[in-house]
Amino acid sequence: MSKQVSPYLNRDLSWIEFNRRVLQEAQDICNPLLERAKFLAIVSSNMDEFMSVRVAGIEDQMRAGLTKMDFTGYTPAGLWKRLIKRATSMVYEQYSSYRDVFRSLSNHGINIQSMDELGPIGMKEMSDYFHEIVFPVLTPMAVDQSRPFPLVHSKELYLAVLLRREGGSEEEDPFFAIVQVPSILSRFVPLSGRSSSKKLDFVLLEDLIETFIHTLFNGYVPFSVNPFRLTRNADLTLDEEGAEDLLEEIEKELRRRRWGIPVRLEVCKGIHPYALQTLMDELEIRDNLFQIEGPLDLSFLMKFADQLPGHDNLRYEKVEPVYPREFEGEADMFDVIRQRDVLLYHPYESFEPVNDFVTEAAYDPDVLAIKMTMYRVSGQSVLVQALAKAAEAGKQVTVVVELKARFDEERNIAWARQLEKAGCHVVYGLVGLKTHAKILLVVRREKGVLRRYVHVGTGNYNDNTATLYTDTGLFTSHPIVGADASALFNEVTGYSTPHDWRAFAVAPTDLKGKLIRLIDRERDNALAGRPARIIAKMNSLSNQEMIDKLYEASQAGVKIDLIVRGVCCLKPGVAGRSDNIRVISIVDRYLEHSRIMYFLNDGGEEEVYLSSADWMTRNLLKRIELMCPVFDAGLRTVLINMLNMNLEDNVKARFLKPNGLYEHISSESGKPFRSQFEAMSIELWKGNYAY
Repeated sequence: MSKQVSPYLNRDLSWIEFNRRVLQEAQDICNPLLERAKFLAIVSSNMDEFMSVRVAGIEDQMRAGLTKMDFTGYTPAGLWKRLIKRATSMVYEQYSSYRDVFRSLSNHGINIQSMDELGPIGMKEMSDYFHEIVFPVLTPMAVDQSRPFPLVHSKELYLAVLLRREGGSEEEDPFFAIVQVPSILSRFVPLSGRSSSKKLDFVLLEDLIETFIHTLFNGYVPFSVNPFRLTRNADLTLDEEGAEDLLEEIEKELRRRRWGIPVRLEVCKGIHPYALQTLMDELEIRDNLFQIEGPLDLSFLMKFADQLPGHDNLRYEKVEPVYPREFEGEADMFDVIRQRDVLLYHPYESFEPVNDFVTEAAYDPDVLAIKMTMYRVSGQSVLVQALAKAAEAGKQVTVVVELKARFDEERNIAWARQLEKAGCHVVYGLVGLKTHAKILLVVRREKGVLRRYVHVGTGNYNDNTATLYTDTGLFTSHPIVGADASALFNEVTGYSTPHDWRAFAVAPTDLKGKLIRLIDRERDNALAGRPARIIAKMNSLSNQEMIDKLYEASQAGVKIDLIVRGVCCLKPGVAGRSDNIRVISIVDRYLEHSRIMYFLNDGGEEEVYLSSADWMTRNLLKRIELMCPVFDAGLRTVLINMLNMNLEDNVKARFLKPNGLYEHISSESGKPFRSQFEAMSIELWKGNYAY
């Protein structure tokens, strides 16, 4: 009896295909060379997180003896084998692309050289650098009967060194030591070269250390030096119910993360068998071994491409985000927002108005309170400084800081302490739920009455990522939105029964239900012979019930376009199930991050929503998320224009096939349309609305 084909794609296999699309950008010869290098770095960083979280979780299930299939038809063991096979194939492709990129960079005089390629002058320069800068921070760690195997930190680069005593026999077992390649120093070391030369030559720090590693072991001769890198399980296991202080509990768990179970061992191809066996035994790695032909951890290429002097012709043309014309030259942002809603589209429009808005609120004597959520903020956040100033000025400042934002926990703990010190009320959200909603509320006294000003967004309050991600944000003083905003903060910070939302839909209580009602309405319209249409843009789609609802709508005749950048478990284009569904993914210069939902709503006004939530189980049921309607008809048109631009992309858009693979969309007209580059023309999507 043949195995029944699942109507769903597997989430983790879908993610692998997303990372493959990122890798394709590194392989695309139409992209500037240094940008291709950056895409290689992103592939590495993505894979690190995938291994330390998703693969680690699957291995936890295997250790627990779980054999039950998920809703896509995979057992943990079966899925693990498939993932490792695909990941191994991708890493092979990644390093092939690395060699291609650097062959091309060498034509522009940019080279990463091996130490044995250096002449006497270069070797002298590197020797001086090693002894003056590198040697003082190195610590050799021997492994023998009196010195146990040291702690190997996750995602750090190490050298496994095999040694013999001077004059010792080659037949004796070697001595074993490890040396950490210091992450505090630059991974790539420039050679000064000749003043007349336009060449830029570098050596990698680990190669430099290997050349002079004998200086660390007097009386011993290193005969094999082998780079390696370990990835550990990085998921936090928190007992929030039993924690007296969540901040302290997370700090403890972050320390425990250093001892997470090993998940992946990366070594260079050709590693000495004794070194490999020692590492595998000591780190208890058996299967998840990656033997790599090239430098381990290509994430350093991000800094390499950014910090390389000159060569702007090998980068994307620099684009300065435009300050929105609605606020340009206006001294009072409150006055602008009171008269009309304002929509921002980052990174084409600047994030500065958000910083300016909070700063203006901090110094405005009529502002009584500021409340906001904080999930991921930048290292030098203007918003944090403004909130601190507002609290010091005596305003009521409440900040909901999400301490459990993965890999940003330590930074958020630091911000929480700084805000508390300034006098802000810092709240860590609700037990068992991450606060992922993006909302800012300012309460202002105007002519004897209180008015609420609200900003809701699809992305984090982070001015750095606002230049790298596409996100949308809405400023409004609409009284219904303001009332819902106050109710939302009351629910998060105090004791409050679920609110009867008039504008918002909020997870985990009713966001999923609201979306289902909207999909069902389009389905019913189609069944009644009326026009029906759904366009939904998000990062990920993996919740089974939401997929089933979209299948139902498709079968009823609803035309559905899904713009899903990453994971998608829905199979489009299947006869009798999803004939009317098309799924595209856009991977380009900026990370597509907006969540925008459109419903035709025949017989009424078209409805458009901004949301912080993807259609994943964790977002819909395990987080505090927000979806906000756009009431202004003109701004709804602007958002529909944005969606249509994505749907017209035939350069960086790929369509999902029923087998889970993606193909580039070809241009029927022959005229290329690259949505991200076209969006740099603000008039194309905003038209004359703002002027």
